[in-house]
Amino acid sequence: MSGYCTRLSPSVLQENHVSEVAISQDASRRELDRLAELAEDVIRRARAAGASQAEVSASIDTGLSVNVRLGEVETVEHTRDRGFGLTVYFGQRKGSASTADLNADSIQATLDQACAIARYTEEDPAAGLADAARMATQFPELDLWHPWAIDTSEAIALGQQIEAAGRAHAGITNSDGAGVQMGESVSVYANSHGFVGRERGTRHSLSLSLIAGDEAGMQRDYWYDSVRSANDFMSARELGDKAAERTLARVGARRLSTRQSPVLFAPEIARGLIGHMVGAVSGGALYRRASFLVDHAGKQIMPSWLSIMELPHLLRGQGSGAFDAEGVATRDRVLVENGVLARYVLGSYSARKLGLESTGNAGGIHNLVVAPGHADGGVPLDFQGMLQRLGTGLLVTEVMGQGVNAITGDYSRGASGFWVENGEIVYPVEEITIAANLREMFAGIQAVGSDVDKRSHLLTGSILLGSMTIAGE
Repeated sequence: MSGYCTRLSPSVLQENHVSEVAISQDASRRELDRLAELAEDVIRRARAAGASQAEVSASIDTGLSVNVRLGEVETVEHTRDRGFGLTVYFGQRKGSASTADLNADSIQATLDQACAIARYTEEDPAAGLADAARMATQFPELDLWHPWAIDTSEAIALGQQIEAAGRAHAGITNSDGAGVQMGESVSVYANSHGFVGRERGTRHSLSLSLIAGDEAGMQRDYWYDSVRSANDFMSARELGDKAAERTLARVGARRLSTRQSPVLFAPEIARGLIGHMVGAVSGGALYRRASFLVDHAGKQIMPSWLSIMELPHLLRGQGSGAFDAEGVATRDRVLVENGVLARYVLGSYSARKLGLESTGNAGGIHNLVVAPGHADGGVPLDFQGMLQRLGTGLLVTEVMGQGVNAITGDYSRGASGFWVENGEIVYPVEEITIAANLREMFAGIQAVGSDVDKRSHLLTGSILLGSMTIAGE
């Protein structure tokens, strides 16, 4: 990897005092300038070739990934990936082509292919760029760029430290390995409205998977951390301890008898529920009428105390951005207000198909924040408070399978976790299935915790549901 000027000793990494270097700042800006010039040049050439509109996305991603198992290096991967995508419109006929090679011949071939496709496709009344008036004009600094000056030997040492911390716990019998990943991305989106948007961001992660148990049964679990800045990582010891504690807690897991029960989704699982809701109110599912929430804008879908906001400009946010994948400006917007679905999640194409306007969500949602709370009002509950509110029921810490029907809302997935009585975890549970309908699940939310999992762009605490079917023995 190029662009780093300092090295960190393993002892410094162990203490989690990671310094960030400035040399990649200038290098990233040069890359952005080069991509912007290339994008603008290709758009000019597309217009000269007869295209009425054109848009370009170009990116360069670099990274280092190291995996260590039982103290030994398993894999080391350096990456430097380039991407270039072009879409042209001849009226309302659309053609797209892409390449991973940024040399002149490949770019010209991509342009020729996109134009050839557009000349022969059917017209689509919804095709075209997003409206020019919606393009972003302000580009706030969102604190997303934090290069991590770590080389291969240092990444290996850090992975070994993480794994050693986990394996030091009595009862841990094996390891599936520790991972250390560093990533940087610079990208440009430009179109023939004259818009040129530049973005750069870093994403780094640490992970560990462990095994515990004996001849009576083996259990596996893991933990990971994902951050924009390596300064925000939990320490190697903390991550190892967390993975070990989660793994050991699963030893001796039992099955449950079939029953109806309240269910508490741990934060990292609860965000999956919110993801299902986002998918159901997204444009592609709606205009195809393949969603259980078709025609639900303005209707109650959750309890009246619950609201969900999209906050695209959070500093260091996992989903932060000043513009969407079409250049449309992002802004703070309510998605669910007092339980009512306030809007859909739309890019310009799906908006036109539905006779609506883009919500600035081409390419996805930006930092969706589920406000913690409960029907009784008062102070939001932390995880222990959520367990107390659950009382007796199931805490879900893992779900498996793809048993979600987006059209009907039927939800049925394999699960594991813990049985809770009187607000206290009493034993681990495995090999069960939890089932309900997402409509009823969303309407039946009893509380959202303050224990927010910040490793995602879907920011929610644990979620307590009033009742689900648990299928077991």
